[in-house]
Amino acid sequence: MLKQVNWSEDRSYRTGSESEPIQFYMDGLCNSKKFDLLLGYFSSAAINVLSLGFASFLYSGGTMRMVVNNVLSQEDRDAIKAGREGDIENIAIDLTDIKQLKRTLNDYGKHFFDCLAWLIANEKIQIKIIKPKTGKGIAHYKSGAFSDGVDTVGFKASCNFTAFGLLENLEELDGFLSWENSRSSKMINRQNSFFEMVFSGKSDIVDYLEVEDVSIAIKKEFGNASLNELLIKEKELVERKSRVLENKGVRKSFEKAITHIEEIQREPRFPYPEGAREYQIAAYDAWVGNGYKGVFAMATGTGKTITSLNCLLNLYRETNTYKAIITVPTTALLEQWKKECAKFNFSNVITVSSKENWSDNLAFFNTATKLTNTNFIVIVTYASLTRPKFQSHFKLLPKETLLIADEVHNMGSPSISKLLPSIHLEKRIGLSATPNRKYDLEGNTAIESFFNDKAPFIYSYSMKQALEVGWLCKYTYFPHIVYLTDEELVEYIKISKQLLTYLDAKTGRYKECKEVENLLLKRKRIIHKAFNKKDVFKKIMKNEFKRRGNLKYTLVYVPEGLEPDYSKVDEYEEDEEETNLINEYTRIVKDTNDSILVKQYTSNTQNRNEIINDFENGTVHVLTSMKCLDEGVDVPRSELAVFCSSTGNPRQFIQRRGRVLRNHKDKVHAVIHDLVVVPKISDGEGNFGMERNLIKKELERVVDFSELSMNKIDTYEELKDILDYYNLNLNDLISN
Repeated sequence: MLKQVNWSEDRSYRTGSESEPIQFYMDGLCNSKKFDLLLGYFSSAAINVLSLGFASFLYSGGTMRMVVNNVLSQEDRDAIKAGREGDIENIAIDLTDIKQLKRTLNDYGKHFFDCLAWLIANEKIQIKIIKPKTGKGIAHYKSGAFSDGVDTVGFKASCNFTAFGLLENLEELDGFLSWENSRSSKMINRQNSFFEMVFSGKSDIVDYLEVEDVSIAIKKEFGNASLNELLIKEKELVERKSRVLENKGVRKSFEKAITHIEEIQREPRFPYPEGAREYQIAAYDAWVGNGYKGVFAMATGTGKTITSLNCLLNLYRETNTYKAIITVPTTALLEQWKKECAKFNFSNVITVSSKENWSDNLAFFNTATKLTNTNFIVIVTYASLTRPKFQSHFKLLPKETLLIADEVHNMGSPSISKLLPSIHLEKRIGLSATPNRKYDLEGNTAIESFFNDKAPFIYSYSMKQALEVGWLCKYTYFPHIVYLTDEELVEYIKISKQLLTYLDAKTGRYKECKEVENLLLKRKRIIHKAFNKKDVFKKIMKNEFKRRGNLKYTLVYVPEGLEPDYSKVDEYEEDEEETNLINEYTRIVKDTNDSILVKQYTSNTQNRNEIINDFENGTVHVLTSMKCLDEGVDVPRSELAVFCSSTGNPRQFIQRRGRVLRNHKDKVHAVIHDLVVVPKISDGEGNFGMERNLIKKELERVVDFSELSMNKIDTYEELKDILDYYNLNLNDLISN
């Protein structure tokens, strides 16, 4: 910071010498967070001249306070007025983007003055305008101070804070450093006291002017001739800036500022100006408190990815290095995470899947990290994680490497859980909206042990919380009861009776064997492929088109078969039967109206990123998919979703609901239609009691969806018949 600057040996700066006043300002701005100026003339062109320093200063959170006299250019006066009145509705300045900030401040056109107004409105630059109380003359101070929060560098100068003062006039400036000697410290304290008195409005020797009065002062008291030092055209400014760089000392100071900005541009940072949300900070604190281990059980759409990468960013700020491995279920998520890492400005990101040639890159970083402070992030699919080729590199990763397990339930699969005890990485984060594995005590126990955490986990953020604070958009929910045909019901009952022979009377669960697995799969396919779904789906499409006039931003989840095991494959691939099914549902959408453009989003779809972009901008109206939109694909513009798949897996529905509830600036609320298949078995047929329990579980999910919706009363009306038929109590479902 300020102590690290190579200040002029005698603390003096003079035009034409090895140390010029412009160098002093540049060094001060690049190494401070507070800049106070007690001035005579001020021109924003000085900010333009020092654009490199001001970009660094503002990026670092710097704030500038100025006391100026009542002689301003019309452009500066208008910018100050706009900033004070908040007239910046169409102006947006991202102080975290130093490259853009530098470009804006270096351009002395309209955008520059818009930026000045924005900085004033957001109190990054605060200005007090004064004149002598006697009414004669003007304020003619030329002093100030830089502070980095610990040390201070004060100065007195002959030059005004204008482009002419910095570039053209013969000027001098003397600095004094707070840490150097008692005389310097006393001068700074005295100067600061006087500045605070004037800036606070308590000085009895000056009058404080409103910005409207400045215009009158310019015209009536001084006339245009007195504004020569304040008026400079952009072309002239560029020429003068180029000329001053002929001085070696000045050029060296500017080159140091450029190098500093280049370092900042490479620096990892939080991607949004407002910084981490309160709950993301709380998640980090909880993780550190649990020994750098734990699970973040956060609803889809609440920023799990950003929350975990913020943990990595905090580790970087503590150690000046970052090393991470991120495990994901699908290749789509590889790309999603890579984009999020780029937002944080993390570099050296390697992706590993069955589709890539990655081993040379990873071998290099494994070697380099032993010799230097090399930073890297490896993103790997679960299927690749377990393979011997990757494990040979994985075992060489430094133990301080952070492991982030996305969709952490995959860590409990048999092929991965057996690896967990041998993993040497000490810092671990698990992420999921639904961390628990259904009916898998062994897998859940392995996850809990590995992350030193269990339900309700070190940090949880529910969908209800996200909806209440507005991180997710509100929604209406419409379940549609679908009954099996007579033929389907006969087959369903037949399989149910066969399953009864494998029922364990003590546990009330089926025995674990291949025969049970096959029978459950056959019965599940009857539910998935239920014939009556198509008619209900057609009706939904027609009604929604009639209501909205189009089907833009619609997601359709088509019935699918087996749930993929991402510990073995990193891409869901539809079989022939599923392909035929998605074709049927796609045709139903097309037949709704000739104006509708629908695209399939499957493992065989080419140019998937292009299709997502077309969906976002409304060129493609409807996406039909099975599993490919479940994990890793962000489609925040989606506002209508139809769930045609009747899986009993709560994780899938929670992910899908969260996907359509992501906020978008053009989305008011979302609409979800859910097809719920009911066998409707009579008491005495098959196993009515077991089917009743299955229906109860299915309806618990439906009730959960409706409880958070804006129209839950409508939902209960739809469920009334089926609740009566199976003698189910709505209040019991809600409490469960």
